[in-house]
Amino acid sequence: MKKQKNALGSPFKRGFAAVLGNERYQSITVPVFAILLSLLAAAVVLLIMGKNPLTAFASFLQGSGILPKPNYAAKKSMVTDLFSMLNMLTPMIFASLAVAVALKAGLFNIGVSGQMLVSGFAASVLVGYSDLPMGIALPLVLIIGIVGGAAVGALIGWLKHRFNINEVVSSIMLNYIFSYTVSFFINTRFIDPVSRQSRSISSAARLTLTNVELGAIKLDLPLGMLLAIPMAFFVKFLLDKTRVGYEMKVVGLNRRAAEYAGINVGRNIVLSMAISGALAGLAGITFYMGYYNSIQPRVLASLGFDSIAVCLLGNSNPIGILFSSLLITVISKGSNYLSSTANVPQEIAQLITGLILLFSACGTYIRYRVSATKDELRDLKKRAEGIKDEGGDRV
Repeated sequence: MKKQKNALGSPFKRGFAAVLGNERYQSITVPVFAILLSLLAAAVVLLIMGKNPLTAFASFLQGSGILPKPNYAAKKSMVTDLFSMLNMLTPMIFASLAVAVALKAGLFNIGVSGQMLVSGFAASVLVGYSDLPMGIALPLVLIIGIVGGAAVGALIGWLKHRFNINEVVSSIMLNYIFSYTVSFFINTRFIDPVSRQSRSISSAARLTLTNVELGAIKLDLPLGMLLAIPMAFFVKFLLDKTRVGYEMKVVGLNRRAAEYAGINVGRNIVLSMAISGALAGLAGITFYMGYYNSIQPRVLASLGFDSIAVCLLGNSNPIGILFSSLLITVISKGSNYLSSTANVPQEIAQLITGLILLFSACGTYIRYRVSATKDELRDLKKRAEGIKDEGGDRV
């Protein structure tokens, strides 16, 4: 009996193949498995530091408003923390969707931070410092954000198509150009002498309604979230159900085959980068004119680079990006509370985020191991059935 069990493989291998072996659900099961492995590794790190991992993970949830804290300040509650986390989540969703669209077309948009900066600065100067009423200012902010980001993205795509300039190189170079150019104008014309950042925008142009009193509590209402979640489903529809999305994905898979099939490769490269840039522009206005209300000179938002990893964690799927963005934002938002309550350095949150992204980057290897394990179990089963048949023939 024991030999028969060994012939069929260990229980761990059988369970591993059973849970992760269904290729239909691997886009969900593999990232979840990678996240669980990363949390296990993070728990080991916390134990080495002499901290309780369960308490630390609970602190992340409490700091982000998913679990209640023991006590709150005046007019603050769990809802206050939750909406603050959603405010931080909004630009992350847009930025990650921007990366996903470019990846589907076989392009790597590493210039999301620069596109965010251009859109945020343009909207601040043209609308944020004006006296326009909210009914006019907010639609203009959205239009400027979309057009500004799309223009930069289209430029990168055109350089790729016209001169075969690698989009990574052009994106990085443009990031620096935009950063120093915007910093020059902020320092010479729009500087706040106290904060040494750009002047605060008007409340009518801000995409976050701050200190809104709802009953006995105060909270920040992120208006951009009303657009972020529908945008993820729209991008999903665009990529999977439209001719534009189909052509973009074909170009991403094989440009020569796409050209042979009659698809305009150059147009799709420019179009995909324009759409990616438009989404990055929405991330920029919800970041600089929502979560914040000013721009720090000579600083590119790290969110633009984090979105690359978040996109990969979500398997470049717009719906998966919603959940991966939520996970990373919860950890980032809850790190302050963890640091203050558990006496844990705030960098630990970045370490945990890095572990999650590191294990998630191993998704292809996990799929390979699952496939190899399935083949091994299949061979063992055939061998066991062959031995059984031979024994029956002897009898």
